[in-house]
Amino acid sequence: MRVLITAGGTSEKIDDVRSITNHSTGRLGCFLAEEFLKNQITVDYVTTTQAKHPTENQQLNLYEIAGTQDLADQLQELLQKFSYDAVIHSMAVSDFAPSQSYSQEAFLEAINQLFQEKNGPLDKDDLASLSLGEKTNENKISSNTDQLYLVLQKTPKVIQKIKKIQAGTLLIGFKLLVDVSKQTLLTTAKQSLAASQADYILANDLAKIKNNQHPGYLINKDGEIVGEEQNKEGIAQLLAQTVMKHHR
Repeated sequence: MRVLITAGGTSEKIDDVRSITNHSTGRLGCFLAEEFLKNQITVDYVTTTQAKHPTENQQLNLYEIAGTQDLADQLQELLQKFSYDAVIHSMAVSDFAPSQSYSQEAFLEAINQLFQEKNGPLDKDDLASLSLGEKTNENKISSNTDQLYLVLQKTPKVIQKIKKIQAGTLLIGFKLLVDVSKQTLLTTAKQSLAASQADYILANDLAKIKNNQHPGYLINKDGEIVGEEQNKEGIAQLLAQTVMKHHR
């Protein structure tokens, strides 16, 4: 067997010294990798430099990425090179990435120019034009401004590309929300499952993840809860067992 795991959190570059990232540690991904490795299963593991890494193992292949586009490129390469029994996409992927930055003066100039050209109220297409200019090539954006304005562009949903490249793989996705009702969490997770064509999705709520607690609900294609665990180790065991049951 061969499985592909993504873990940790992407980092979207603002300039050479600044980035936008998230708080994902990659610990759950490590537990996942260890569950497969102890069963002599080859693991291709895509993560980031900052995330926790699994212990070295002859059957573990490590690939480091930074941003969402790096992730998309790396997954495409691996999915075209290897046939996977399962892909577990636990990485916290940025929903937005910086596309343009403005000093206070440059932003005012750009907005005023838009008003003059439009001669009326601005719409979303006008605002979108703010991200179309040539991106700054400064190694470090100057701090010589009272305010810095960033335009963030929506990133593509990487998970939605996986089944398009390798339709036969067993795909497990993750859905994380913050401080919502169980019903809202499950409903949103089911919508994500359908959009990504995943076979399962692990729904979890950041507000309930603390200390050694990490409640998670595993949902199948029919929208049924087929497993529930209360910590990262339990979730890793549940997902590994689910994958191995499919390939007995």
